[in-house]
Amino acid sequence: MHLALTDRTLSLSLHRYPQFANANLQAWDAADEYMLKQLFEADEVFNKVAIINDSFGALTCAIAQQAPELPLLIETDNKTSQLGTLSNLKVNELSDNKIDWINSRSPLPDDIDLVLMKLPKNLNYFAHQLSRLSRSLKQGTKVLIAAKAKSINKSVIELIKQQLGDATASLAWKKCRVITCISDGSTRDEPKLTQWSIPEYQLKLNNFSNVFAANKLDIGARALLQFFPQGDYKQIIDLGCGNGVLGLRAAQVFPDANIHFVDDSEMAVASAQQNWQLNGLNTENGHFYWDDCLTDLSDEIKPDLIICNPPFHQGEAITDHIAWQMFLDAKRKLADGGTLHIVGNRHLGYHIKLKRLFGNCKTMGSNGKFVVLQAIKN
Repeated sequence: MHLALTDRTLSLSLHRYPQFANANLQAWDAADEYMLKQLFEADEVFNKVAIINDSFGALTCAIAQQAPELPLLIETDNKTSQLGTLSNLKVNELSDNKIDWINSRSPLPDDIDLVLMKLPKNLNYFAHQLSRLSRSLKQGTKVLIAAKAKSINKSVIELIKQQLGDATASLAWKKCRVITCISDGSTRDEPKLTQWSIPEYQLKLNNFSNVFAANKLDIGARALLQFFPQGDYKQIIDLGCGNGVLGLRAAQVFPDANIHFVDDSEMAVASAQQNWQLNGLNTENGHFYWDDCLTDLSDEIKPDLIICNPPFHQGEAITDHIAWQMFLDAKRKLADGGTLHIVGNRHLGYHIKLKRLFGNCKTMGSNGKFVVLQAIKN
């Protein structure tokens, strides 16, 4: 990132995370640049800044470079965002000593006097974040929210006004806008959890706001449930678990197995854990991890089955590198003879990747849009 400001120049080396993946995609966008341009040229003084939804640390690194003594609170739901930010701080030789981390469910402190926020794609999640800010920010606190101009409409502005305070959008710059909101000091109730059920599998589900397929069964997961693995499994991983529906079904089919739920989203892991309890499953058999694929999973866990419905996007970018990392991690972690059982859109060609990686791949079932595949670690 290189940005010429009124009285200074901002220059950073920024990479997406993991760095080897999609090197042609930037780790920042014009909305980051516009918000930083407005912030630094206003030249106001702040004592503690919260940064929310900073995908790979562009905002964090910029402020750490320009104001190294300023305390920062970084809120993210995504482990890859945290790891990407830490990586970019290190690359730019910036200290993280003044940085504290918080997930999107933990209470915020009441001493924040500026919030920098990127507009998330999920507006239910955005409403959750705004109402949460309303319960901690003092009246008059400035909140800057940046996004592509096409993503900012009247309904977004009204949502901000309803959940936090008066808001106005800037003129467009490089097809982006920055919304300035001033907290009105009134607290809003936390949105209720979405609760729904899948009668055919006798499952009840709760979803936190940033979990994919918030109030219905994802059609890919439905296909995998239809062609569920058969066998005798004792250690099972639900990789990219979301609300945990696949792992919950595994607990029904294999009641003596240990089920390990893993996701990049902290809200997804929390949803899966709540759903385990909601469905009355054995507490000792459920295990939950906020992780980038299987990066930090203990080597003592040797799964004989990994079930997976891989995402094919990271933020707004369409990419298959997450699926590829999941497949690589699955092969690395599986016990010899262990099974990887996945679902994917037909057009993604996962069978080619699995055959290249495992040396084998079998089609277990399919419908018009999805295919369920299985590979064995030999």
